[in-house]
Amino acid sequence: MKTLSFLNGDQMPILGLGTWKSKPGEVYAAMKEAIRIGYRHIDCAMIYGNEVEIGNAIRDAINEGQVTRKALWVTSKLWGNALGRDNVAGALKKTLQDLGLDYLDLYLIHWPIPLKPSAVFPSSAADFESPAEVPIQSTWEGMEAAVKSGLTRHIGVSNFSAKKIRDLLPHCKIKPEVNQVELHPLLQQPELVKYCASQGIHITAYSPLGSSDRPEFVKAADAPVLLDNPVIRSIADGRSCTPAQVLLAWHVQRGISVIPKSVTPSRLRENFAAAEIELSPTDLERIAGLDQNYRLIDGSYCVMEGGPWTVQIIWDEQ
Repeated sequence: MKTLSFLNGDQMPILGLGTWKSKPGEVYAAMKEAIRIGYRHIDCAMIYGNEVEIGNAIRDAINEGQVTRKALWVTSKLWGNALGRDNVAGALKKTLQDLGLDYLDLYLIHWPIPLKPSAVFPSSAADFESPAEVPIQSTWEGMEAAVKSGLTRHIGVSNFSAKKIRDLLPHCKIKPEVNQVELHPLLQQPELVKYCASQGIHITAYSPLGSSDRPEFVKAADAPVLLDNPVIRSIADGRSCTPAQVLLAWHVQRGISVIPKSVTPSRLRENFAAAEIELSPTDLERIAGLDQNYRLIDGSYCVMEGGPWTVQIIWDEQ
């Protein structure tokens, strides 16, 4: 498996297992099977509600001799109701307790949107903290402290625009090392990818297959189905592979880490094998022509009357 390198020599497997929407009761078996297949990069988050079960699977796989902790790359994320310098350590320790781990390999700020501590998902403008009163640089100080205390080896961000990263960098003693964002042929974000590369920030792509099982509250009725795209299907037919494998190989070939989610053993194997598929220059050119700047997860659930956020402010787009 190809890996991405960090300044301290650590290596992150380029293809990992996403766990968003992996339900309690099924994620344990999926995680055990994924580790057996060879997955070593596991992407988690407190808000997914399944870190205890994931931790149980990791523990049992280690105890059974299938893998060592050192061989695994485990990522988790800080939710919006724990933003702020003084809240990071407590949230991270809770994630470590749930996962049964002593440290994370990577901890990310999940969204640059501070919520009141009592809010999980916002239901009104009153659930938001003022971005001016909980600035990202304050949270970043807490993230840097987590590295220094050994709770995580690396830190980064998620759902950050290039502008938000540019605004953060002057306040950093430790630069973000990863930006995890929605990325697929319909949302290629070339400027963001180029900017992050110029800063030595790795990109991790979420929803790489179109996230057809995403919750209804973030799903537009007329949203395109990425796996049914005729160009992707044509390339898959020509390479005797699946559309999902084409989509994953596209990321791997461009040096972008990718975290498809599945709990189905056959699809876990199929996704893992995609890292070995080589697309041609013509394939890549055809995929490049699919960009529509179309967000499947646009953050509009945070847009409330009287609140501080609009979709344009979240992504710094006109």
